[in-house]
Amino acid sequence: MRVLVCPDKFKGSLTATQAAEAIARGFSEGWPEAECVLCPLADGGEGTLEVLVRATGGRLVEMEVTGPLGEKRKAPLGICGDGRTAVVEMAAASGLELIPPERRDPRWTTTAGTGDLIRCALELGASRIIVGIGGSGTNDGGTGMAASLGARFLDREGRELPPGGGHLHRLERIDLSGLDPRIRKVEIEVASDVDNPLLGPEGASRVYAPQKGAGPEDVELLERGLARLAEVVSGQLEVAEGHGKPDSPADPAHMPGAGAAGGLGYGLAVFLGARIRPGIEVVMEAVGFEELLSASQLVITGEGRLDGQTAHGKTVSGVSRRAAERKVPLLALAGEIASGAEVLHRAGLTAMFCIARGPLSREDSLRQAYPLLASTSREIAQIIRALRG
Repeated sequence: MRVLVCPDKFKGSLTATQAAEAIARGFSEGWPEAECVLCPLADGGEGTLEVLVRATGGRLVEMEVTGPLGEKRKAPLGICGDGRTAVVEMAAASGLELIPPERRDPRWTTTAGTGDLIRCALELGASRIIVGIGGSGTNDGGTGMAASLGARFLDREGRELPPGGGHLHRLERIDLSGLDPRIRKVEIEVASDVDNPLLGPEGASRVYAPQKGAGPEDVELLERGLARLAEVVSGQLEVAEGHGKPDSPADPAHMPGAGAAGGLGYGLAVFLGARIRPGIEVVMEAVGFEELLSASQLVITGEGRLDGQTAHGKTVSGVSRRAAERKVPLLALAGEIASGAEVLHRAGLTAMFCIARGPLSREDSLRQAYPLLASTSREIAQIIRALRG
């Protein structure tokens, strides 16, 4: 039997590569004759950079960028094996994990560092840029990113707004005359791990800002700011002219993924002409997933937590759809299986297994993720082997 092992990261404990190694090790112990093929995956969130660079034989380049609080910091930029595709992981420059818990406040954080990485990719001669936008600590609609590349966001008096989504409600005019002209010659793909629109009850501010430190009043301020940004963009048709794609919706704020990363998906689309795609689709294409799947009799995937949100653009849901199309059985392993995860069965998932054993604390579960993942995989292999005789 050929088994395709293609998990995402187990956040806080294992990278996708480490998780794949643990699953393969356990399965091989339970069924030595089985052939395990490792294909670590990502969905546009943290880990996308590592997966794409490793899968394509690329390299990492360390750059100095602006952090989410305006500080200078180092962040990696990926150059894929083809030499022309750069990979930007916004979490490495503008991510929530870069901000101390006591300083998390999405009213003032900025995506400027993500723009810095895009500019670095241009300077290195990239003709295609993949931007993974999961794991953000921001809610500025991508204005910090665009400002880093030469855009200006002005108030009624013509003064530039300070960084952060908390100031966007005062936006009066957008000036793109200074936007880096190299942007027009580059293909930009946004790898998004969620499909939320920019505004509304399922939008960037109301769904994700509280996770980044925003209180109820802050959420409403941020929603007003993004609504004002969309209003100004819509009113200044020249802003989007020449940047958007012909097949884009009339209102980019409604695009699936526009609300990802605090509206960074929206900003990349309207200011840089980027195409927003499910991150798992972008990654599967890059690593040749379809070819690997066609030669496999079983697929094992997984990530740290499975819940109702997993079906909206996460790795397990993407793999489920592909496996279902080819009628290949698919198993998912997770550190936690929460309410709502059962919807994944409708997407094509055969069965899911929680790797936790006994009354373990969250800290112990994270610390023991590798052996827990390996032992669960071993038990599954032994069951399948026995059933096959």
